[in-house]
Amino acid sequence: MTYKEILFSTKDSIGILTLNSPKTINALSEKMISEIIDALTKAAEDENLKVIIIKASGKHFCAGHNLSEMIDNGAKEYKFIFDQCVKLMRLIHEIPQPVIAQVQGIATAAGCQLAAQCDLVVASQDARFSTPGVKIGLFCSTPMVAISRAIGRKAAMEMLLTGRDFYANEAKELGLVNKVVSLEKLEQETEELAQNITKASRFALSIGKQGFYAQIDQTDNKAFDYAKHTIVMNNLSEDAQDGIKGFLQKKPVTQWKDR
Repeated sequence: MTYKEILFSTKDSIGILTLNSPKTINALSEKMISEIIDALTKAAEDENLKVIIIKASGKHFCAGHNLSEMIDNGAKEYKFIFDQCVKLMRLIHEIPQPVIAQVQGIATAAGCQLAAQCDLVVASQDARFSTPGVKIGLFCSTPMVAISRAIGRKAAMEMLLTGRDFYANEAKELGLVNKVVSLEKLEQETEELAQNITKASRFALSIGKQGFYAQIDQTDNKAFDYAKHTIVMNNLSEDAQDGIKGFLQKKPVTQWKDR
């Protein structure tokens, strides 16, 4: 696929996916969603990539769905848009690499959903998160899923019911954002976080990410059972054995086998 609304590049073992439609405030059009799905699907199969960063061109991260595609159509057309969006959101959790959102400016509606669905979020001090659909008669039901799982119920309800902006520092207090930095340092700080993650085994990262989302909504007993079986299998891996032996021998692993 030739990309027209996104860019994809690599830097060492980091994949960098850039929303590249600043004239539409990087709105998630049908085309952009399909391009992101394609890029992430290919990245998932690239054994050289350990982390993915999702960033955006221009002053803002993402204004949500392209509203020009949301008028004067029927249920079939609208269903396709939201089916594709949900496919994208699921894919972010399903791919083996941790995904970091690098957010500046606004992240509204489905743009807020995109950031919330990522595994980690680094935001500039000027970043603003909101779900303003309620103000135009279209409640942000799909963004609600990611947001309500990232922050507490009361805060999520306030965001969804009022549509107001939550600035980066407030969003960090609520757990939607991991780190708030100056706009000038946003790219550097995001890449440093990604580089720190790449020091780990790709195999271990994949197991950890998959395990996190598999257990997070289970009861404690079921979660412990799942985690117990997972860590047994992980312990049998070459990377785990090499890592443990290296720790005991005070010779840290410098090159993982990723298996």
